[in-house]
Amino acid sequence: MSGLESAALLVRALDLVGTFVFAISGAALGTQRGMDLFGVLVLGCVTAVVGGITRDVLIGAIPPASVASWHNLALALAAGLLTFRFSRLFDRLQQPVQFFDAAGLGVFAVAGTQKAVAFGINWPMAAVLGMISGIGGGMVRDMLAAQVPTVLRADIYAVAALAGALVVVAGSALGLPPTAVALAGVALCVFLRLMALYHGWRLPAAPSREP
Repeated sequence: MSGLESAALLVRALDLVGTFVFAISGAALGTQRGMDLFGVLVLGCVTAVVGGITRDVLIGAIPPASVASWHNLALALAAGLLTFRFSRLFDRLQQPVQFFDAAGLGVFAVAGTQKAVAFGINWPMAAVLGMISGIGGGMVRDMLAAQVPTVLRADIYAVAALAGALVVVAGSALGLPPTAVALAGVALCVFLRLMALYHGWRLPAAPSREP
């Protein structure tokens, strides 16, 4: 298997993993909000595919992978059904939406960056596209659930995705093994996001002027 084929396979595998965990995060938020089965599935699917579709449109990968293949949608639906069926089990986990969202954020940021690099995008824009891949689905999920998107708050979210993306472009520039670089990028992103959740790491925020 050539290097290009290995890179494509790695991106595809990460994309599927990200689709599954992001769908769980969207569906879990739907169950927490008391949505019916249809609402839970919609929220899960939107969370899982919007970021990847946006990335593919911007880099010219038309049609987007989530549209050209049924696998992503089927995986997102399966994750949504699983979350809906075992919603009580997910409720027992501490902050289930945030945990699965952190995992999906890291995987999609890395997969998005690697795909952008494979399409010959320059490294600054490849990192930005990776970040967009990670945050896109979560933004739409939060808006559909009638809450301020996490990326617009002081929590470290987009910055975590960008950090993971930068690991990928640095590793690509140095010629490091793609799998090791991908794992390092995911680990850094998830670490920063979980530190923000559990230890209150935050970016400076504008003072509130609400009465």
